[in-house]
Amino acid sequence: MKTPAESSQTLRAVLQSLGLSRHAVLKLIELGFVAPVKEQNRSWKFSFQDLVLLRSAHELRAARIPTRQILQALRHLKASLPEEQPLQGMRITSEGDRVTVRFGEAHWEPQTGQFVLDLQIASGGSAVSLFPGPREPVPDGAELDARFARAEALEETRPEAAEAMYRDILSEDPSYAHAYLNLGFMLCESGRCEIAAELYADGLRFCPDDPLMHFNFAVALEGCGKADAALAAYEESLRLQPDLLDAHRNAALLYADIGDQKMAIRHFSAFRRLGPKMPRE
Repeated sequence: MKTPAESSQTLRAVLQSLGLSRHAVLKLIELGFVAPVKEQNRSWKFSFQDLVLLRSAHELRAARIPTRQILQALRHLKASLPEEQPLQGMRITSEGDRVTVRFGEAHWEPQTGQFVLDLQIASGGSAVSLFPGPREPVPDGAELDARFARAEALEETRPEAAEAMYRDILSEDPSYAHAYLNLGFMLCESGRCEIAAELYADGLRFCPDDPLMHFNFAVALEGCGKADAALAAYEESLRLQPDLLDAHRNAALLYADIGDQKMAIRHFSAFRRLGPKMPRE
């Protein structure tokens, strides 16, 4: 069995495995819902509790649960979690206006602590039978990560196989942000910008706070010749991550193309201010 230290993860690993944006993670840290430990190399280490709470916040936001209700559910869930548990298998979901948690055979509401009984009623003749409702299989995060790594390795040599693997990953876990990003990039590189834009639009339903998803969506829209929509997506990516240099650069160039010099100058200035400083000779 792993100790808490062995099962902790870095910020980079959290962003990759859970499909969260840096902005969302930092906001939850600021609000005190997660409390990663800073090591001597200044990198963060997230505990099991942190990982569960981060996954919960992401999935509930994607399900359009009100922010106030999400925060209440996270408070109760954080208080009820043991110090160490395996992350795999625990799912925090929305059912109507309720937030519920599933772990193994247990199914409960974190806000009330009450267990939820999954029942379906089937009638035939005069008999009525009760039986448990079917459960959807829970994607194995580690297995999906391994398949994602294999897909990345195939992009250059077998792009069709890589695309198929990315789509399989998304069919099992529609919130796997990096699969959208890599697949969409491949689609744009091969001139299929409209398909890429549709893919990113679908991804944003599950990852609405991911600045890179909005940025890549903007690139795809720009490739489709939809300048206004692309600029809106660039601006949204910058709202979520104001120091996203590529978004400032692309927006500046696109504003210049459509003749909006004021906005072009604003983004060029931000790009120069935030970019790496060149050494003076």
